[in-house]
Amino acid sequence: MGHSRGVSKNRVIVLKIVAKQLTVTQAAAEHGLSRRHIHRLLTRYREGGIDAVEPRSRAPLTSPQAITDQVRDRIVELRTRLDAEGFDAGPVTIATHLTNEGLAAPSTSTIRRVLHAAALVTPEPRKRPRSSYIRFQADQPNETWQSDFTHWRLADGTDVEILNWLDDHSRKLLSCTVHTPVTGEDVVATFLSTIEAHGAPASTLTDNGRVYTTRHAGGRNAFEHTLAILGITQKNGAPNHPQTQGKIERFHQTLKRWLRRQPAPRTPADLQAQLDTFREHYNTR
Repeated sequence: MGHSRGVSKNRVIVLKIVAKQLTVTQAAAEHGLSRRHIHRLLTRYREGGIDAVEPRSRAPLTSPQAITDQVRDRIVELRTRLDAEGFDAGPVTIATHLTNEGLAAPSTSTIRRVLHAAALVTPEPRKRPRSSYIRFQADQPNETWQSDFTHWRLADGTDVEILNWLDDHSRKLLSCTVHTPVTGEDVVATFLSTIEAHGAPASTLTDNGRVYTTRHAGGRNAFEHTLAILGITQKNGAPNHPQTQGKIERFHQTLKRWLRRQPAPRTPADLQAQLDTFREHYNTR
């Protein structure tokens, strides 16, 4: 067996405090250390960086699967920072960041082991295997756009709605806008402005909400008329079957996780500014 160094408790403690996930007092209680000792670690970190938190091991890394201390430390730093900022911090995302930084990214299973060793993974109940799911994905950009809206609250408790358009193939967030509340006219307006920016899709996929369809009431609404004029196919998920739009449902979780880490917006304009920032980061990072 080759020697393999785990990510030490000292490093994890310092990174969590720097990312404001724990206070010194909380870290002391959680890890059974004195506040004085943790302050000493923070001083060493400020003076010499993360490597100064503890002496380096001189033992050789002989395992062919071993990764460098630099990559191991960066995995922990990325997980802590991305999680603190409300962004996705899974192994695939971490590997992408490592590659973008010019580091040799290990396998996602190795990244997962590093996160487990650093106690940065919360165990979850065993889920169905991914192979048991039937996946739906468009083959080309602009083949299908998904749309849905979700609720959010302003600082004073006012309920607002966030309307999203997502490309099914690329997962690109085409449009992300705040409304009080979403109306059929809003759906048409955002759809047309998104077409101006990205071209028209071959089809749309939404639920059966009244802003998207009134066919169950025996008519057409403004959005359905617009699609008919443009020759765009309308697809609607089966009632009470949200898995059809799993991508946008999952996207809403990502968006809300990020919003919860931001200052509570006082006005719809404040929230829209946050959404613009999120959209740029989501699409480019």
